[in-house]
Amino acid sequence: MLAVKTGSEWVSNLFADQADLYPKLLKALSAAAACAVVVDVVRRLLGVRRLYKRLEACPTAPGFSWISGSMVGVPKDPEGRLDYEIRMVKQFPKCYVMWFGPMIPMLKVHHPETMKVILKSLEPKNKHSGGYKHLRPWLGEGLLIADGARWARSRRLLTPAFHFDILKPYVAIYNQCCDKLLEKIDIFAESGESFDIYNLITHCTLDIILRCAMSYDSDVQNCGDAHPYLQAVKEMLAISTLRILNPILNPNFIFYRSSHAKKFLQNCKYVHGIAENIIETRRKTLETGGLSQKQHLDFLDILLTAKDENGVGLTKLEIRNEVDTFLFEGHDTTASAISWTLYSMAEHQEFQTQIQEELDSVIGDNTEVRWEDLSELNYLTLCVKESLRYHSPVPFLSRRLAREVVFDGVSFPVGTVIIISVYGLHNNPHVWSEPEVFDPDRFLPDNISKMDQYAFLPFVAGPRNCIGQHFAMNEDKVVVARVLKRYHLEVDPTHEVKRSAMGIMKAQTGLWVKATPRHRH
Repeated sequence: MLAVKTGSEWVSNLFADQADLYPKLLKALSAAAACAVVVDVVRRLLGVRRLYKRLEACPTAPGFSWISGSMVGVPKDPEGRLDYEIRMVKQFPKCYVMWFGPMIPMLKVHHPETMKVILKSLEPKNKHSGGYKHLRPWLGEGLLIADGARWARSRRLLTPAFHFDILKPYVAIYNQCCDKLLEKIDIFAESGESFDIYNLITHCTLDIILRCAMSYDSDVQNCGDAHPYLQAVKEMLAISTLRILNPILNPNFIFYRSSHAKKFLQNCKYVHGIAENIIETRRKTLETGGLSQKQHLDFLDILLTAKDENGVGLTKLEIRNEVDTFLFEGHDTTASAISWTLYSMAEHQEFQTQIQEELDSVIGDNTEVRWEDLSELNYLTLCVKESLRYHSPVPFLSRRLAREVVFDGVSFPVGTVIIISVYGLHNNPHVWSEPEVFDPDRFLPDNISKMDQYAFLPFVAGPRNCIGQHFAMNEDKVVVARVLKRYHLEVDPTHEVKRSAMGIMKAQTGLWVKATPRHRH
């Protein structure tokens, strides 16, 4: 006779069966997950093996670690890293592969033949990994980092801000800011003390970009290093460089749990606040008809009033991104270019003398540099260009391949990071004769005519070249001319110069010189 289970017994047995089922189910799921992880790891390892095989025909940086890849052979100190770059350039004339960790290849290019392959295209900036990724919380999708349709639209809207009619009135502002700079140098000239020219020039170029681009009169040259914006930029660049050089800090989930991230985000919040305050003040001015009262349009006016073909302007976030980008790029890169030029003139007295003779001839007894003078300062221009080659204010850039591309006979897959070594190019002995020698005559017209157009790239080249290059060159020439018109510079021999390429070519402890007033002011 069959036993009939009561309702309570049936329910009790059901739960007993389920209680026995759960551990089995959990064990099965764990085993499946483990298998999936193993399969994924094997798939990735096979993919990396195929990639190693594919790229073996390309020269590869010596040394390898299963943690840091080729980075194991890169010196820790900044000056050593630049020396390492030159050794690699001498050994590998056109390009070489560096492994960032054991699974990520980066191709470094430093020859016109390999440079033009990437620069002639619209390959996107490497914004999802590497240096540009680290700058995104600060600069957002501004012109430096954006790509595709966003970049093309921003470029069209911003190009009018760099028309010659807009740039011409800026020369007066350059001169006004130089007046303050010369007052600072006067103090050291009178005392005979040496001083850090890089430091003073940085304050001056920030003053210039704030006035030219935003019509914003700050007290930055009087505040000096105490100015919080300068400190914030310095710290953010240092932290970004640390992430580039340390693969462990590269992943966001690790970095944003570190003390470095807390400091970085605090500085981002501060510089964003500065930009938003400037933008909002100008917006209110425009709403009350203040634009018609201004002597000239500036960068911010154009940002706020620009409309695309559909009549749509830039959003508040887009405007802030562009303001942050131009405040950074518009002062830090030009500060590097001007400072290294002046220091090179202090090193090479014969070139400094020739510039001063030209200034006495072109400018005469005038204290200011006029717009029409700029095209007449031919020898000064040669020296500025040679300094841009010799020192490379923006030493490295990066792109990420959106398609398969062949470099020097080797096919690189989609997603490969390309490091554009401007510093390597400008110091490549396979491109330049005696690149370690500072020689302004390289840029005489006869020599330029023989030069590959991709051999000299201080402002890059191709469709993604620097939109502000004419602004920067004009500023460089005015500031250098004003300083050398008034002073004779000499290097302080007691101070050792060590470079640091933290996104921008800087000097670790400054560029120290002595200034002596010239007889003709």
